[in-house]
Amino acid sequence: MSITGQLAPLSLDAELPVLTAALIDIPSESHEEKQIANLVEQALRAYSHLSVTRIGNSVIATNHANRGDRIVIAGHLDTVPANANIPHHVTPERIYGLGAADMKGGVAIALQLAATVKEPVCDVTFIFYESEEVSSEFNGLEKISQIAPEFLSADFAVLMEPSNANIEAGCQGTIRANVTTRGERAHSARSWMGKNAIHQAREILEILENYSPTSPLIDGLIFREGLNAVAITGGIAGNVIPDLCCVTVNYRFAPDRSVEEAIAHVNEVFAGWEVEITDQASGALPGLSHPAAQAFLKATGATVAPKFGWTDVARFSSMGTPAVNYGPGDPSIAHSQSEFVNVEELTSVAVNLHRWLTEHGSSIRGGLEP
Repeated sequence: MSITGQLAPLSLDAELPVLTAALIDIPSESHEEKQIANLVEQALRAYSHLSVTRIGNSVIATNHANRGDRIVIAGHLDTVPANANIPHHVTPERIYGLGAADMKGGVAIALQLAATVKEPVCDVTFIFYESEEVSSEFNGLEKISQIAPEFLSADFAVLMEPSNANIEAGCQGTIRANVTTRGERAHSARSWMGKNAIHQAREILEILENYSPTSPLIDGLIFREGLNAVAITGGIAGNVIPDLCCVTVNYRFAPDRSVEEAIAHVNEVFAGWEVEITDQASGALPGLSHPAAQAFLKATGATVAPKFGWTDVARFSSMGTPAVNYGPGDPSIAHSQSEFVNVEELTSVAVNLHRWLTEHGSSIRGGLEP
């Protein structure tokens, strides 16, 4: 930050920990990404080998190497709301702060690759996008798909989501639903004359408490599902028996189910209750047998695990583009107050991706040996 209190321009030549720290210190809660998008756009436009496009608060940088194949490397700029974890602080091994793992560290790597890899062995599109942490209707990639879908066209995609510097394949699908109980209002002094909708919600909570999630084996990876209450709303006033209560549930389902099958399952679990689906996104199968995925595995030497959570890997998968999650940071601490990213993981992911783009990228279809 400058002495005037204004955020200084981003230096993509800075060491990765320094660039990561600078990105952390730019507030970028979902729907509030304008400032960070401005700084990212300004930094990228300084490089003549990049063609830069702005769509909303998403920034796209394209390197046209005219090699035929194209890779997309994407990372979201937004974070969840702050929790007394901005600005950053550091130890010799870690950088702490809002979004350090999810995913300012990954964004820092992608920005530096965009700036420094001037002669990749294939065409590369870098996408830094808005509003990944909120409902899919606001997602920056969704906006790009509607306005300029050509930027998403690729032979392979890498999402810089935190994955402990290993590959997380596929992802869970997600559904949010409101399960509603209805009663009858009455004065709380004469409660027997009404029917308490909040009390009825205990049956919904009992269903959730006793629910047995599955753990299917898909392409050699064990995925897990979960069905949980994430919010309860109800009540009119302190002296009124409520006639309405809504339990919001989130169903995270393994990618062997389609969205339609997942919705049917939720309706079956809460049969007899009023169910409204409010948000949905399909999962993505691991797809590790695809030649592009095999080539990436060989190039990085990373181990593979299933992705617990939804990522935009599913978006690319639905387009027929193989994609993986690969970035620094522990996904299990994402969104926590003590979120951090390891300096060692920043370095290893950056080195592997740089080597892949400069030595191995021509094998993304599996047809050439590096």
